[in-house]
Amino acid sequence: MDADRARELLSAERERIERALGRHEHQDTGRLADDEEPGDLASDLYQDELDEGFSDDLREQLAAIERAEARLAAGTYGVSIESGQPIPDERLEAVPAAERTTEEEASR
Repeated sequence: MDADRARELLSAERERIERALGRHEHQDTGRLADDEEPGDLASDLYQDELDEGFSDDLREQLAAIERAEARLAAGTYGVSIESGQPIPDERLEAVPAAERTTEEEASR
């Protein structure tokens, strides 16, 4: 894959992830727990935990983007970190931070 196209894909993916991280940040209602109904507290807690789980996933995706950017800078982008085999451009278009071929990923 062309380095400029790879940078474009990785940049777009980074922006998507960073926007999503912003949407899943903890939102403080400003109310004291003593002022809330138990049902509201449970709902807020559930939403906070759900958002934290999404945020963890997004941070992992962001780390994968950073690793892909490092491989691009090193000239090894598009090559499997496992086997050294080329990762098809079609896979990189769909998953810009792909570190392995589809077959290698499926066998993990």
